[in-house]
Amino acid sequence: SDQTMPSLAAPHVKARCQEYPGSKVKRLLVPDDKVGWSRRWPEYRPVGYTAPSVLNKPVWADPDIGSFSPKFNTLDGAVDRTSFEGCYKVENGMPLNPCGRTGLTGRGLLGRWGPNHAADPIVTRWKEDSKKGKVLHPVSKRPILQFVSIKRKDCGQWAIPGGMVDPGEQVSLTLQREFSEEALNSLAVSAAERAKIHERIKKLFNSTGFQVFKGYVDDPRNTDNAWMETVAVNFHDESGNSVSELPLQAGDDAGQVQWVDVDSSLSLYASHSSFLELVAKERKAHW
Repeated sequence: SDQTMPSLAAPHVKARCQEYPGSKVKRLLVPDDKVGWSRRWPEYRPVGYTAPSVLNKPVWADPDIGSFSPKFNTLDGAVDRTSFEGCYKVENGMPLNPCGRTGLTGRGLLGRWGPNHAADPIVTRWKEDSKKGKVLHPVSKRPILQFVSIKRKDCGQWAIPGGMVDPGEQVSLTLQREFSEEALNSLAVSAAERAKIHERIKKLFNSTGFQVFKGYVDDPRNTDNAWMETVAVNFHDESGNSVSELPLQAGDDAGQVQWVDVDSSLSLYASHSSFLELVAKERKAHW
């Protein structure tokens, strides 16, 4: 097996989804045993696709390869092109997905060639009864965690309210910004209200978060030359008085926002279930 494969994941599952998201483009079928680049496959002819939204040259996207020379595997101006998975190969001027073939070249929906860095804030509290006691799960007898979840407009699935790291931005700030924008619709309240909300979030997010995961994400948007990587951090409101009372309002990309019970039966977007499982284990909560 390929040395670069993260121990946590089976070879690409979501990154080999037949139909590329938001398009009618079909990936070339890559069998399990040919995912790793170390397996020779001279006949490999993947489909090329970069979404029109990326080719329109939005500020968050790179130009096309050939029209600029990105510095891969390093900090390139303000853009972080390093990978949490170590050094990735660059072939014909194009970075190669560290976890292997996806059946599609180009960038698809992703703005950056190589790693596209995201941050996922997992904000949790204990589920409480009317007397402020922790609610225990009837089967596991463990306390139930709740997390702030958004319903994604693009696919209708519940997810952690994460987003992309802006060039030059500290991940700790991305986590705060994305949470404020997506879960609290911080852009739609009065300035005074916004200041109060931000105070609370800053306090919670500056207390130490537990880093749940840092690395490559098996994501349906990934291609042979562009892929998602994330840092997932859990911020836990232990006493239930910092963010628990915040008015949750769907922002940006979110359809709905609510506190959702953490449970293994939840069907969540991307790798979010495995992140929550790690949080539940860390907090000795029901899973």
